[in-house]
Amino acid sequence: MQIGVVSGTVVSSHKDPRLSGCKLLVVRQVDLEGRPSGPYVVAVDAVGAGPGEYVLFATGSSARQTDATENRPVDCTIMAIVDMWEVDGVVHYQKDAPVSVAEE
Repeated sequence: MQIGVVSGTVVSSHKDPRLSGCKLLVVRQVDLEGRPSGPYVVAVDAVGAGPGEYVLFATGSSARQTDATENRPVDCTIMAIVDMWEVDGVVHYQKDAPVSVAEE
């Protein structure tokens, strides 16, 4: 799994019937500081994520291991909304934490 941020949405009126009912979101991988570090990908949202939220996403065959994506033609799935991440005792992100003036 990778950490990413939801950057947008995708609307498609014509698609494979197995994608019917799937919410599609644009996600960009981020590094441990929350800075963009990878390309944009389109992911099926299995957890109700929204724009600006940090998420865990999986690609490849792992993307089809959720109830929402089983037996569907998907290669990327959002599997969790991140509340916090900590590495080596340092919290790098805390959802709903106050933003300091220097960070704005």
